[in-house]
Amino acid sequence: MIILAIETSCDDTCIALVKAKGQKPPCFKILSNIVSSQTEIHKKYGGVYPTLARREHQKNLPLVLEKALNKAKMPKINLIAVTVGPGLDPCLWTGINFAKDLAKKWGLPIVPVNHIESHILANFVGSNSKSQITNSKNIFPAICLVVSGGHTQLMLMQGFSKYKILGETRDDAAGECFDKVARILGLGYPGGPAIAREAHKLQTTNYKLQTNLPRPMINQKNYDFSFSGLKTAVLYKYKNKKYIKEMCKEVQQAIIDVLIKKTIKAAKDYKTKTIILGGGVSANDELRKQFAYKLKTINYKLNFLVPSKNLCTDNAVMTGIAGYFGKPKDCQKIKADANLRIC
Repeated sequence: MIILAIETSCDDTCIALVKAKGQKPPCFKILSNIVSSQTEIHKKYGGVYPTLARREHQKNLPLVLEKALNKAKMPKINLIAVTVGPGLDPCLWTGINFAKDLAKKWGLPIVPVNHIESHILANFVGSNSKSQITNSKNIFPAICLVVSGGHTQLMLMQGFSKYKILGETRDDAAGECFDKVARILGLGYPGGPAIAREAHKLQTTNYKLQTNLPRPMINQKNYDFSFSGLKTAVLYKYKNKKYIKEMCKEVQQAIIDVLIKKTIKAAKDYKTKTIILGGGVSANDELRKQFAYKLKTINYKLNFLVPSKNLCTDNAVMTGIAGYFGKPKDCQKIKADANLRIC
């Protein structure tokens, strides 16, 4: 089966063609994966401007489709998958309407996809563009941590399309916190990569930082998160520009500490076999490295899955994988849902 996938939930125009073969679980191969980023366009706004993003999607979609089809050598497509939420409503509708037009023109079934689930299922394609999961019995049950600009959620995954939300952010998501802190420090947008770059410049483990920031809710017994207070603490403590690198290192470490502790606690409490990461923040080098190190030091064996970096941020490959596990729906009934839940 060959799936044409379309993703326009935010400011990246993404189209991919994915080949799925087999069933338990299927093997996925990336035929093409084209992403047209709008980051430079939105930088001056300090975030994504929805109306402008919609206009760029409308302009980019035909061009990105042509590139994706040419790179995949014009294969015979069996299915169209499109992100319907969560995300920015104008952006979602642009992708949905484009997908509907293609489905009608080509006479193909169309599958609506949940953006959060697709971030999780991005783990089902390895760095060599082939499936990195060969036996689902060794994976489930799993704890999934989806951490991005708009979402920070912990979920129990019993199997494909079987989720239970255990906890989520009560205010700012981790990625949103990175963006707001970067704005306070004058580092620009997007905040996560900017803060990571500055933190990396402070190459020391013994030096005592001048700034100590809170780890919100880290010792609470629930699985919820809160990062708004961390941003506020930075606002109050940021007084001297010479401490920018220190502030970035401490902010990044505070977020990492909370994410790792809460996730491992959930994995132990629910006796899972695997921890699965997903979302744009999972591309952070320190988060990936410290997660892997921590899992080697605890007295509890867990598989650890994290997508290739190019599949952590928004892309249509993950949309295609989620579409494989979804069900076709009547075009007229497919609508955008900016606040769509995974369960």
